[in-house]
Amino acid sequence: MSKKRILFIATEMSPYLELTEFAEIVNKLAIRSNETGLEVRCIMPRFGVINERRHRLHEVVRLSGINISVDNDDYPLQIKVASLPNARLQVYFLENEDFFKRKHIFHDDEDKWFDDNGLRAIFFCKGALETVKKFGWAPDVIHCSGWMASLAPVYIRTAYKREPVFGNSKIVFTIGENTFEDKLAPDFIKKALINANIKEKDLESFKELTNTALFRGGSTYADAITFGTEMPDAALVTEFAKAKGKRIVNFKGWDTDLSEYLELYNDLAT
Repeated sequence: MSKKRILFIATEMSPYLELTEFAEIVNKLAIRSNETGLEVRCIMPRFGVINERRHRLHEVVRLSGINISVDNDDYPLQIKVASLPNARLQVYFLENEDFFKRKHIFHDDEDKWFDDNGLRAIFFCKGALETVKKFGWAPDVIHCSGWMASLAPVYIRTAYKREPVFGNSKIVFTIGENTFEDKLAPDFIKKALINANIKEKDLESFKELTNTALFRGGSTYADAITFGTEMPDAALVTEFAKAKGKRIVNFKGWDTDLSEYLELYNDLAT
């Protein structure tokens, strides 16, 4: 019997980038999932602060060369890979000079929010799904975490709904802690309409353009929601506690043995 496959699409992951404590949970989840017999792959942005030499990143030539269209412009996607320390699994990094080369993550050296953060999220999510298509590797479960990954669930259910590689995928989305108080650019919704299969109404839950709105949008299209912080947005906790047809996994503390996640993955993959 073939192994069940789980794909992690994450904004952050230890040891490469640690913006919140959930970065360590993503690391542990990937390792534990791999150790329990799941076939695991991880995708995250290759921000300029991630040291290529220290983490031994190298380009995957057979996967690179994709152009990702965002807002009627084509951006080259370069894919690099590293082996996760102390584990037999690989992390794929999506790289683009326009969006990720800068030496700051979401704010400049004067703490000003980057105007193109919305475009960067669109590029990352579309790039992640195009990368999976190029793998030709159909995941049974896709676990998305971090606000930059929030478009992936809606894209899978709309823009990519006819792609066989995602035909049987179940989606988990983690609501973490809010990490920014700014808003995405007013034209974010329009630019996020990446093909004819997605409409503005599909992005209704993103319309407030805030960190909370992005978590709401990602959760709306997920089959299961987990909470990756001890203090999630109270409005989202109340809202999704009443949602029908979704599995909810509450926060179990930072010292969890992760069994609640592994049980969820195995249930969804059956």
